[in-house]
Amino acid sequence: MTESRGVARSWIPWSEVSYYLGRGQAATFPLGIDPSVEYVVGHGGEHIALHVGLGPRQQPPRTTLPVVRIDQIRENGVRKARIRTTDPSLVRDFHDLISATADRMVTHGRTLDQAFAETIRAWTALLGRPRELSTAQRIGLLGELIVMRALASSYGWEKAVTAWTGPDGEEHDFGLPGYDVEVKTTASEERRHAVHGLGQLDHAPGRALWLVSLQLTRGGAEGVTLGDTVAAVSAEVAEHAPASLGRLERGLTAVGWSREQADDERWVARSAPLALDSPALPRLPLADAVPDRISSVQYVIDVDDLRPTTAPPAPLATLQLPA
Repeated sequence: MTESRGVARSWIPWSEVSYYLGRGQAATFPLGIDPSVEYVVGHGGEHIALHVGLGPRQQPPRTTLPVVRIDQIRENGVRKARIRTTDPSLVRDFHDLISATADRMVTHGRTLDQAFAETIRAWTALLGRPRELSTAQRIGLLGELIVMRALASSYGWEKAVTAWTGPDGEEHDFGLPGYDVEVKTTASEERRHAVHGLGQLDHAPGRALWLVSLQLTRGGAEGVTLGDTVAAVSAEVAEHAPASLGRLERGLTAVGWSREQADDERWVARSAPLALDSPALPRLPLADAVPDRISSVQYVIDVDDLRPTTAPPAPLATLQLPA
């Protein structure tokens, strides 16, 4: 039986949480109203989690932490982000992390994305050990910065940096006037990309969606590193749109980038970039009939032989990959 604790607070003491965990009893503690923020002890005392209500188009934040999982659930018809740990031995420490995140939202008015990112940044700084990005994450960030430079050539650096919505947990990586852009980068010989969620390749009403597919390969002594690209983009923003430099840095931090990480892999283009509009993209047959109980789907698409049905916007038609 689930017990609902009706008195709203900004945090729950561990002694109270451990009481329910020890009894194997589920409990829900309301912490905030708009959006809803709830500290949850799962059935059987199996886990603890933070549940946060999501807006109409809001997506759960992303995380590179291997023992923290953030997914989307539906409770009583309401979409919520659920933050939990995959390592039961860390439940006491995880309690401190989600408590700090909740307090930033309830007490200081931060959004979920801001609160989670600020908490992770604070803990990372405290431990003095930056998060390590995987190779897939590094080339993914490299691909997004390549697209950002192309967008800046048409829209200017201020608009290009502002358009970068991926670090904010939005569904697509860039939001431009009239269209969105999703960037997929791979180091494989096939143009195969992981898709996170049923809606990631769906366009928003009244807006076009373009998927930019980039193929890179290790260049040995040739090409550029991720660090080279970050430095080049930062220098351009500092020169042409200095007011946007803080936003760029926050985005880089949110996706896990740190200048202290080792960075010696150089990348060159394996093939020419490919920009595909949403009508050209394959859809899952079950995309329109997924039960509410399924909250997260990941699949892989192969776009090697696909071509856009319309001409891509000018910045996407002139993309330049590392040489």
